[in-house]
Amino acid sequence: MKGNILKIYNERFGIPPTDLVNAGESNRINLLIVSMALLVIGIGDLIVIFLLYHSDLRNHLDVLLYFGIFTVEGGFVFLYSKLVKNVSHEKSYILKTIPVYIIIFISFIIATYNFYILKQPFNGFAIFCFASFVSIFLFSFSPIIFLFALVIEVAVMAPGIYSNFTLSSLADYILTAVLIFCMSLYKRKLEKKQILLLKKQRQNLEAKTFGNFTLFYENKVIKFSRTKSNELIAYLVYKNGSSVNTKELISVLWGDRANSNRHGSSLRNLIVDIKHTLSNLEIFNFFITEYNSFRINPAAIKCDYYDFLKGDKNALASFAGEFMNQYSWTEETTAFLEMKAINNPDLGKEK
Repeated sequence: MKGNILKIYNERFGIPPTDLVNAGESNRINLLIVSMALLVIGIGDLIVIFLLYHSDLRNHLDVLLYFGIFTVEGGFVFLYSKLVKNVSHEKSYILKTIPVYIIIFISFIIATYNFYILKQPFNGFAIFCFASFVSIFLFSFSPIIFLFALVIEVAVMAPGIYSNFTLSSLADYILTAVLIFCMSLYKRKLEKKQILLLKKQRQNLEAKTFGNFTLFYENKVIKFSRTKSNELIAYLVYKNGSSVNTKELISVLWGDRANSNRHGSSLRNLIVDIKHTLSNLEIFNFFITEYNSFRINPAAIKCDYYDFLKGDKNALASFAGEFMNQYSWTEETTAFLEMKAINNPDLGKEK
């Protein structure tokens, strides 16, 4: 019975971590925003508490601990999310999603702390609901691990709900938790559907990087209205799904001494051009823009460079020492690819 349930779950909601690399990067970007908010809230409230109760802090240790948790959580998640920016694709989704579970579990602990320690049961329930719905809205995560957190939280909070409110309130609380879990399942089902659509799109969208960079869709070269639009996409393809901010893009496209204010509008025009061109071709979820961060979704495109990095024999054999020749910023990568090709034992045997 247990095996059948897991089989049904995997068929409907299971997604391999390697297909969720883009979702993992979205998690990382969103975590940076959320962690900064938690850090600001925590530090701000701690300062207020110190100013108001500095002469009597012993009687307010519970509140100090409460906002101290926000501060530590926000600081840790922010630093962690910065450190895991360029991890390998195999570990990308897992490592970038770990802080999501940390935030969920700590939010539930904070809800419980409100309920039992601070004697604010309504706030405890509100934080539980708010943290759950925000997590579902902002992040990609496993519904099974989320269910584990929900079950623990319901078991801990149920006695307090019953004693502070009524039996019907307890039933409503359990029903709310079930609804939240169903929403997480629905979110995962939508993610799986989108990934399947991306795999179909990937059959027609291809980037050739060996030699000059060229982007194809349905075997036709994609032509942007602006010349540098092609270079922008080329650089994001080279970054292999990692996010790039405005400052870095301006530096790459117009040089290290480029003025951000002067070239900011030019960059925005390139972004509009790319979005317009891709939209007209009905290419979706490939060029991603979030919070002043830009990237491409590697799962949505075929690329000889990506196949080369995975050790594909055909890609290794097709590399002839040329990588995006028209761009000067590829020189170091070209040297790296040459060394990788030379040191590949399988390729040597074939030759």
